[in-house]
Amino acid sequence: MVREAGADEVIPVEGFKDADRELTRGRGVDIAVDPGGGERFTDSLRSLAPEGRLLVAGFADGEIPTVKANRVLLNNLNVVGVGSGAFWTHRLTHLRDQWHEISLLQADGRLRPIMGGTFPLNRAADALHAIDELRAIGNLMLEVR
Repeated sequence: MVREAGADEVIPVEGFKDADRELTRGRGVDIAVDPGGGERFTDSLRSLAPEGRLLVAGFADGEIPTVKANRVLLNNLNVVGVGSGAFWTHRLTHLRDQWHEISLLQADGRLRPIMGGTFPLNRAADALHAIDELRAIGNLMLEVR
């Protein structure tokens, strides 16, 4: 699925820190996105190349991690929050503008969302369980009619 979405390389979640070091010949990655927090956060930070950027996108694992300043300092790393809600609430036209740009990308085929499944509304709990248990691949949709 991720190759279909445009990824050049695919590595498993388990052991990703060592796998990305192998792929980059020990250099590390320039950007890592961490939607989970928890135990993988530190490995995400360790997987970065010098001057790399870790994008903190959420805390799906339920634990809010801490950043050890020595890791950031020694390799000139950046840890950046990407909470969209906090961003657009102070920029009232931002969300509308983003949706306009996304619509254009989707209309000309450059953005192809990956649909992972459709659930009738009375099975919304099943969809949420799939997300919670990390079984959902792509976007899940609820049918309301």
